[in-house]
Amino acid sequence: MIKSRALSSALKSKSESRFGRIIVLTGARQTGKTTLARKCFPEFKYLSIEDPVTRGDYTQLTAGQWHERFPKAILDEVQKEPVLIESIKSVYDQHEDTSYILLGSSQLLLLQKIKESLAGRCSIFEVFPLTIPELLSNNWETQVQPSFFQTFIGTGVLPDTSYPFRLHPKYPEIMEAYNHYLQFGGYPALSDPTLHNNEREDWLRNYIQTYLERDVRDLADFRNLEPFIQIQRTTALLTGNVLNFSLLAREAGVSANTAHRFLHYLELSYQAILLKPWYRNHLKRLTRSPNIHYLDPGIQRTIIRKQGGMSGNEFESAIIAEIFKQTRHLRFSGDLYHLRTVDGREMDLLIELENGYVAIEIKMTTKVSGTDARHLKGLAEILDKPLMQSFVISNDTEVKDFGENVIAMPAAMFLS
Repeated sequence: MIKSRALSSALKSKSESRFGRIIVLTGARQTGKTTLARKCFPEFKYLSIEDPVTRGDYTQLTAGQWHERFPKAILDEVQKEPVLIESIKSVYDQHEDTSYILLGSSQLLLLQKIKESLAGRCSIFEVFPLTIPELLSNNWETQVQPSFFQTFIGTGVLPDTSYPFRLHPKYPEIMEAYNHYLQFGGYPALSDPTLHNNEREDWLRNYIQTYLERDVRDLADFRNLEPFIQIQRTTALLTGNVLNFSLLAREAGVSANTAHRFLHYLELSYQAILLKPWYRNHLKRLTRSPNIHYLDPGIQRTIIRKQGGMSGNEFESAIIAEIFKQTRHLRFSGDLYHLRTVDGREMDLLIELENGYVAIEIKMTTKVSGTDARHLKGLAEILDKPLMQSFVISNDTEVKDFGENVIAMPAAMFLS
C-alpha cells in the first residue's frame, strides 16, 4: 500500500509555474523519491541513471536530441553522471517546452553540481521518511491532513484542545501510527501492514549496510570504513545529547577534524540533524556544541542493535526528528535550536518564527506534572523575541494547562 505524501500538491503546483521546469528531489535512499516523482508526473519518461549499461548513452545526447526524445523526463540517481546536469541545463536554456525531475540520494554530490550549473533554474525539495500524518494515510489518493503542530505553526492559531484525546474518532489509528514510528521509524517500505516485525528489522539492517557500502563511499573515498562505523555507532548511542567532538574522536581513533567531517557526512546523507544552541549572541550559535538527533528512530535503534523500550534521550530525538520533518513539509523558513543556560536551564527545542518563539519540552513520562514545565516558566525573559507558546510533549494522554501559555499535550495528538 502506497502512502500519500504531503509534498505532492506542492510539487504539482511548482511544476505548473514558470520556475518549475526543473525540480530536484533529494533525500536519503529509500525515502520514496522515485515513487513520489512517478506518481505526481506519470506522463514523464522515467530514466534510471544508476544503470551502468544505459548511463553512457544518455551522456551522448545533444540538447536537440533530449528535446526530441525526452522533453519531459525523470532522471533517477542523476548524481551518478553529473555531466547530465549540464545536458539538462542546455536543454532548459534552448527549449522552453521541456521539464525535468532530477532525483538523487547524495546531497553533497548532487547539490554541489546543481548549485554550480542550475542556480536560478531549479526548485529543490527534500524528501524525508514518512511523517505520522503520512503514516495515517490509507492510499496515494488520500489527502494528508496537517498535524496539530503544523496547523499551529502554519496559522499561528492554537487548535482546539478541549476534547479528550482518547475519544478522538481515529485514536486507535493514531496510536498505531505513532507506535510504529517510535519502533520502526518512517521509511515507506516498512509501513506495509503485511510485514512481520522481524522482516522490518531485517530491512533496517540491510539498509544500514547498503548506506555504508554505497552512500558513504559516494561521499568519501574511505580506505577503511571502521572509523566511520564507530562514529556512526557512538553518535547513535549519544542521540539527544550535546556533542563532544573530543570524545567522538577518541572513540573512533581519529582526529577531531576527522570527527567533524564524519558528522558532516551523517548530515549530508540525511541520517542525523545537528541542533544548534540558542544564544542572544548569534556568533555563539555557530561556535558552541550542537545537540545530535538521528532522523529516524528505526535506523538509530538498529545501529546500536537495540530492541525493547526507548531511553528518554531516544524518545526526545524521535519527537524532534518528527517535528523537523513536519516543518520541512511546510517549506518552513525558521530555525530550530536547543537551549542551555549557565544556571542549568535546558530547553529541548526552541523554534524561531518571524514574530517570536515556540518552546517545546519533551518528556517520555505517561504522567506529566507542573514540575515538567519548570524550565518553560520565565523563559520569555531571556529571549530576544516574544515567546508565543510553550508545550510539554509526553506520553500522557491528557491535555493540561499549566498557565503562562504552557500546555501539556500527548505527543501522538500534537504530531497527528
